[in-house]
Amino acid sequence: MRWLCLFAISAGSSGPAMTQLPAMPDIPRVAPPERPEDRHFRVVIPNRPAPTPIILHVSPQGSDDGDGSARKPFASLVRAQQAVRSLNRDHDVTVSLAAGTYRLNAPLRFGAGDGGQNGYTVRWEGAPGTRAILSGGQPVTGWRQVDKQRNIWAASVPAGTDPRQLIVARELAPRASVEIPRTAVAFHPWGLEIKDAAWRFLAQLPGQSRIEVEGMSWFTHRHAMVDRIEGDRIVMQQPGWRNNLVGYDTMARPVSAEVARLFLVNALAFLREPGQWFVDPKAGQLYYKPRPGENMSRIDIVLPRLEHLLSIAGSYDEPVRDLEFRRLQFSHTSWLQPSGPEGYASQQSGAYLAGELVDYPADPIRDCSWGCASFERMRNRWSQQPAAVQVAAARRIVFDDDRFSQLGQIALGIGTNPEANESGVGLGTSAIEITNNEFADLAGGAIMAGGGQPDAHHPTRPEMGLRDIVIRNNRIEGVSRDYKEQSAILVTYASGTLILNNDVSDAPYDGIDVGWGWGANDPGGSAEYWRKQRGYYDQPGNIVYDTPTTLRDTVVMGNRVSRVKQWFPDGGAIYHLSADPSALIAENYISDIAGSGGIGIYLDEGSRYVTVRNNVIDRVGGVWLNLNTQSHIAPRRTALDNVATANWYNSGKLNGEWSAYLNNRATDNVAVVGNQWPTEAKRVIDASGVQPAEAAGR
Repeated sequence: MRWLCLFAISAGSSGPAMTQLPAMPDIPRVAPPERPEDRHFRVVIPNRPAPTPIILHVSPQGSDDGDGSARKPFASLVRAQQAVRSLNRDHDVTVSLAAGTYRLNAPLRFGAGDGGQNGYTVRWEGAPGTRAILSGGQPVTGWRQVDKQRNIWAASVPAGTDPRQLIVARELAPRASVEIPRTAVAFHPWGLEIKDAAWRFLAQLPGQSRIEVEGMSWFTHRHAMVDRIEGDRIVMQQPGWRNNLVGYDTMARPVSAEVARLFLVNALAFLREPGQWFVDPKAGQLYYKPRPGENMSRIDIVLPRLEHLLSIAGSYDEPVRDLEFRRLQFSHTSWLQPSGPEGYASQQSGAYLAGELVDYPADPIRDCSWGCASFERMRNRWSQQPAAVQVAAARRIVFDDDRFSQLGQIALGIGTNPEANESGVGLGTSAIEITNNEFADLAGGAIMAGGGQPDAHHPTRPEMGLRDIVIRNNRIEGVSRDYKEQSAILVTYASGTLILNNDVSDAPYDGIDVGWGWGANDPGGSAEYWRKQRGYYDQPGNIVYDTPTTLRDTVVMGNRVSRVKQWFPDGGAIYHLSADPSALIAENYISDIAGSGGIGIYLDEGSRYVTVRNNVIDRVGGVWLNLNTQSHIAPRRTALDNVATANWYNSGKLNGEWSAYLNNRATDNVAVVGNQWPTEAKRVIDASGVQPAEAAGR
């Protein structure tokens, strides 16, 4: 421990103010007063010398029989982790990873003993100028052409291998799929009835229990597995199918039939488009249809084997502390739950409905396609998708200058629900820094912070809360490829979150989402969820709170968000839910949000205390600022006490009730023609997005 103590001794007193000094390597000297009239002087005890930081070396060419020196590096991260535990109580420890790929046989688990102890720090770092790759996959070689007419190639893989993703030439490749018109089928609680005879060939396909049905519409992207196909009946696996029929924007009754789409996925017969693939786990064969110009004797193809790469979790009494990751790449995972009976009953942004519902309606399509008691009973208990890199019960964790890519789910999960962390521990994260990273080519979103269940919004102990998360200077593009309803950045319940100068683009849904609960968990509840509306509070466990949630003091500032919302009309480039005292959305540049329903900034149900100022909204299709004031329940109030001022926009309209009754104020917002932005607006545009290292304070 390093410290400096000062003791004041009064001349003429009976003795020093502190009579016992700790043992020190050097005896301090007491200097006499400079002048006789001085009545006080100081005893100065020197700093204890800091222990020399220790560096452990790891290399793909190393050996676990080595000593971790530069000359004899370890080969595996597990061996390096063992060595860290014997050193981190007395030293800062750096694990230096040489360039190359480290293929993990199992996910790495970091507990309290793996972080820095006694104020020291443990760092896992790639060599300067490189990124060491932590991979959960294995290369696939030995390709041979098995169907010359269709140009389909095959390679052997271990029997039983059945991932949902494949990486081809360092990019996620789509599975074999076909789009089926919704008019070709009829929806039932047991499955789909084939109405169009052209699709009855499905009953002849092998491996029917591995075929997946995907549906998407206004804000959900739902997945359910087939059980069997009998004539004109596609019988679905349960409970996944049943759960996809209840709630809002359901598989059978989407919000908008005009934009809803339906796909059949994962059969060799569907392998028709170049770049698609299919795996037969029973035969141990992987099939691929190359794109023009791809050479199958040279192409780099990786098959994911792990469902996640890293789980960081201590306990609420002993969290993981002082652990940093720099210049690493996290790649090659595949989350498998949607391939089973649960499917993926998507609700929004990585949250899904699982398990058997109590009092499930006899006719869910008729009685529960716009909510019902059975669904509302579960609203506060949704599960969350586990991330490839998971953090919970942890303090002072840093991810800096890393790359997250080619991952089969959300890349980085911070303090999410317990079921979304391999340790079974959730929430409880503070002082987390996510800075200067790249997130690209992901099946799910980039970052999810916070849970959605009661302990997330009203923790039963203070250590469960999320505090002081910094998401800054990250570049995010090409996310949510397989789970399209997931936003690029989502923060549900947390205090003091800073989302600063990120560059978010090329996403099917929202760019940045803040808040959860639709106002139902805020003090006094929401009138929208009483009996005459949705009946949420009539269900066991859904209570009206008198105290606020942990969501407060959020800042979304200086971000550049473009080309998002490519699939869904719902949501916004920057989106907000529920009460968030002192929230600030400022100086962001939002552009190219296409479509007639394109929304720049959206303050949705229960948004309160949010200031929206000095943002530039450029080329949005429908609305530059939307406030969902739920006027149908007037004179009751939900979204109120919001301010929108001094924003610039060249397209779209202002929506919502901005009135004195709701204390929502929209003032001094400026409509601009084309690109004739005022000087101050240009300054906001130029300062938005990822900043150079010097400007970011690195």
